[in-house]
Amino acid sequence: MEAAVGAAAPVSGPFSSSISSASHSFTASHSTAHAAPLRSSRFLPRSVSSGIKRSAFLGQRHDSARFVQKLQILSSTDKTIQTKAELGDSLEEFLTKATPDKNLARLMVCMGEALRTISVKVKTASCGGTACVNTFGDEQLAVDLLADKLLFEALKYSHVCKYACSEEDPELKDMGGPVQGGFSVAFDPLDGSSIVDTNFTVGTIFGVWPGDKLTAVTGRDQISAAMGIYGPRTTYVLALKDYPGTHEFLLLDDGKWQHVKETTEIGEGKLFSPGNLRATFDNPEYEKLINYYVGEKYTLRYTGGMVPDVNQIIVKEKGIFTNVSSPSTKAKLRLLFEVAPLGLLIEKAGGFSSDGRQSVLDKVINSTDDRTQVAYGSKNEIIRFEETLYGNSRLARVVAAAV
Repeated sequence: MEAAVGAAAPVSGPFSSSISSASHSFTASHSTAHAAPLRSSRFLPRSVSSGIKRSAFLGQRHDSARFVQKLQILSSTDKTIQTKAELGDSLEEFLTKATPDKNLARLMVCMGEALRTISVKVKTASCGGTACVNTFGDEQLAVDLLADKLLFEALKYSHVCKYACSEEDPELKDMGGPVQGGFSVAFDPLDGSSIVDTNFTVGTIFGVWPGDKLTAVTGRDQISAAMGIYGPRTTYVLALKDYPGTHEFLLLDDGKWQHVKETTEIGEGKLFSPGNLRATFDNPEYEKLINYYVGEKYTLRYTGGMVPDVNQIIVKEKGIFTNVSSPSTKAKLRLLFEVAPLGLLIEKAGGFSSDGRQSVLDKVINSTDDRTQVAYGSKNEIIRFEETLYGNSRLARVVAAAV
């Protein structure tokens, strides 16, 4: 496996130009007992171990060697037993404690670098007419297409991703990584891109599946999922299948990700985010559910962006998000790119998900364009959602059977 990773070809482009290599001086000054020289690192491909390039980022000059140092941290700890992650840990420290899979850790760090760059591009985008644009190399691109390109570059650079596809480009692309020990990734590059010009919070969503398949799988097969949230703060919220909790990392002024929150339980609370309200026109059950929230004096917190609306359930540790279809308003949320990854984040946080009849993580993804209605929230809210829409709740039966 390591030989396959090491043999990967270098990646060129705006993303890789700022993070692709480390200098000999960096190697000399950081070759300690804890961190072997970069050229001999088992984690880093040879293609990233020569020369140095510099770029402006977050308004400061920085060496790409810093990114290589992040990867070196991951490769320097040879462990097979998970240890408890702590608040205040860096992303790299967290990953060395949370997973023994160095390839997965590398992938999550590379995606974190892409999210950081996207955050800057979104915050500095020029908006006018029908699009918000920014520079990508020598091009001017709409920010959603720019984010799409950055994420594909990050996945190529990781050397551990076999296939990837996005909501913007749903055809599978070969990223050059291995099948055995590698991953396939599906992502929504910029959910809420239509509200960038109004300065609302937007975000990136991605799910990670082992091997080379993104169809004929379920959300429960994911090995990891995450979202990047670009608002007043930039955060990276992730969950690993084999590690408890959903974890929030804050982007600091120095460009580092710091572990600031762990969520393991979603409690009960009167907070609701109702998507696709047009469906209440000809879906009387959904209308009844919305009337219940209003009549019971729930607090309305809905931005029109799925990422912030779902993220608030994790941060506030309460509430419900709904997006329901009807005869005249069909389901529009894609299972692969949005619903399944967010489902893993919510369920690892101690919450529940449903399409009305089952957890969204149990729905088989037959094609990249599969769409579904969905609700995320606490146990009692999901039971109410299912009972109101269909007269009974599979979650209530599961809970009763467990007592």
